[in-house]
Amino acid sequence: MITGGCQCGAVRYRISGPLFGAHICHCRMCQKAFGNFFAALVGVKKTDITWPRLQPAVFRSSSVSSRGFCPQCGTPLSFAYDHSDHMSVSIGSLDQPDLARPENQFGMEGILPGFATLHTLPGSRTEDDVSPDDMKKLKSFQHPDHE
Repeated sequence: MITGGCQCGAVRYRISGPLFGAHICHCRMCQKAFGNFFAALVGVKKTDITWPRLQPAVFRSSSVSSRGFCPQCGTPLSFAYDHSDHMSVSIGSLDQPDLARPENQFGMEGILPGFATLHTLPGSRTEDDVSPDDMKKLKSFQHPDHE
């Protein structure tokens, strides 16, 4: 059983079948939906996913597709074409996002110039940028990565 859900925990899902077709999409619609350079998504059969808690809210992002998101915290959760028997869930919403390693890229017409050099940027860990006193005060309100 593969599980996932939103940041606040109001919406949770269970996937009983395999994940497939992990990808990132650079199209402008995905950029806006995720507020990011791209959307990271992985496929599931629509019949293999259940929503044991709150159902996601749905936004019709086009005449042929819908996007699911948490109505309480706004986490992007899914993308689905109306005519398809499968849908995609956001890789970041999986409790184990390492289960979905992107294999392909779509919407290359929308790729942003900075994407090609992201991997060359300097990086740091959270504790390197936050004082030890502030780290002690930090309390996450995010739902844990499990049921």
